[in-house]
Amino acid sequence: MIVNPQSFNYRLIIGSLIVAVAVLTVYSFTSYKSIVAHQQFIEQEKKLVESELSQMITRYDDVSISNDLISSQLEDAKRNTKLALDSLRMLRSDLSVISKFKDQLFNLKLKNKALFKTIDSLDEANQGLEQEKLLAYNELKKQKRENSSLLKENEDLEKSLEKGALITANSFKAKGYEKFFGAKRSSNKAKRVQSIEVCFTLAENSLTEAGEKELYIQILNPKNNVVADKGAINFGNSSLIYSAKELINYSNEVLEVCLDVDADIDEQPLVSGTYYISIFHKDRKLGSTEVKLK
Repeated sequence: MIVNPQSFNYRLIIGSLIVAVAVLTVYSFTSYKSIVAHQQFIEQEKKLVESELSQMITRYDDVSISNDLISSQLEDAKRNTKLALDSLRMLRSDLSVISKFKDQLFNLKLKNKALFKTIDSLDEANQGLEQEKLLAYNELKKQKRENSSLLKENEDLEKSLEKGALITANSFKAKGYEKFFGAKRSSNKAKRVQSIEVCFTLAENSLTEAGEKELYIQILNPKNNVVADKGAINFGNSSLIYSAKELINYSNEVLEVCLDVDADIDEQPLVSGTYYISIFHKDRKLGSTEVKLK
């Protein structure tokens, strides 16, 4: 068989070209897939960095602190993080850019770790202070309650002492008398009675202030009129119309007191009925009794 050398060469060249084209096609396809995969990796890395930067900004917004220095540092960190995020979104993505921002993210994380550690320490300190404040407040409330209770006890004690120091009287008696030749004799006849004798006993009381005491006698006749009206004495907002006044010297011991109350001339003869007698020290009633005249 006779082979044409020129034809053979053409075939060899065409075969070589086909192989070259095939190899080039495979290489190009492989390179394209590699480029696409690389670009996807870069985009994924970019999104991860953006996500972490966004989370950092959100965390800054969630923090509330009253310390001016720490608050200023937070604002600076937030501003730097937002600048980094905005720059990352604007720049064309490539591996060098992503590497640069990952380094920047790493540095921000280190600063944030120290910053938030300080904030946590301040929060713990503030919680401790709030707990101490609450304990102090509760202790203050307890102290106020105790003081209020003591004040009430003191007030009650003072009232008890005041009450215990009041002058007291008992054994109240009254009797009508007529005058007979310069002497007097008892009588229960209204038309004969010219005076009413009132007797009572002042009790012993060491708490009462010793000294002169003004005692007032009020006698009301059956018509509710004051017998032997001596006028009125005022005690603050109250007043007392009295029939007689007696000044006695009280020395904290038992003291028997008797005094006569003479009816006025225009009141005689006295009307029949029950006469009500009350004894007062200032505006306080010590006691009372009554006498019946026929």
